[in-house]
Amino acid sequence: MVVQVYISGVSGNTEVKSRQQRVLSILDAKSIEYEIVDITGEDSESHKIFMRSNATSLGGTMNDPNPKYPLPPQFFNNDVYCGDYNLFDTANELGELDVFLKLVDGVSSNDQKISTAEIVLK
Repeated sequence: MVVQVYISGVSGNTEVKSRQQRVLSILDAKSIEYEIVDITGEDSESHKIFMRSNATSLGGTMNDPNPKYPLPPQFFNNDVYCGDYNLFDTANELGELDVFLKLVDGVSSNDQKISTAEIVLK
């Protein structure tokens, strides 16, 4: 499974730049393998179209809370959409990056069922 991080290599938005740097630092620190997909290169129009067509979270910033198109960084795993920066950040805070990035099959630790059976000690 390959995680793709869609970024903008020439973004004029400082918040987007900061988010991209933070994401890559976290992925590196956690030794999560990823591929960077720059949507701003000469031959990257197809990548930009793919990201815009398949990202369902827009990744709004403080300066642009409701962008017209999804803002980078956006995350995919083998072309399956994972989410935007805000969802990444939440998953990181909850210790659920593997689930967010679809690196593991299974249930999030927050969704696990807890038994409510009563144990009687004699």
